[in-house]
Amino acid sequence: MKRFFSYALIVAAFSVSAFAAKNSQSITLTDTVKVGSTQLAAGNYKVTWTGTAPNVQVTIAAKGKTSVTVPAKMADAKNGHVALQTNTVNGTQVLEGIQLNDVNLTLEGTSGE
Repeated sequence: MKRFFSYALIVAAFSVSAFAAKNSQSITLTDTVKVGSTQLAAGNYKVTWTGTAPNVQVTIAAKGKTSVTVPAKMADAKNGHVALQTNTVNGTQVLEGIQLNDVNLTLEGTSGE
């Protein structure tokens, strides 16, 4: 019985890490962008999302850098690449969407106002 419990615990640990990896992906910001009211400097970030489609919460974070969490709309997609949608508002680059390998995230509240 102890052996079964140990195996079950190991399988559960791998399942949790696989599930977490499914809801996150790395991106690189080549320029400073505004997300909501937060400026994010150029660099490597981890994008994670929680919730159920289509309404999710997206967090963009990097160790030692400012992070931000905003609401977003999520849609499944087969992009096979990472791309960022930005718009220039009053001279400031505003991040409006993120295309990841298997999902599109349209950020809400990022109009730059």
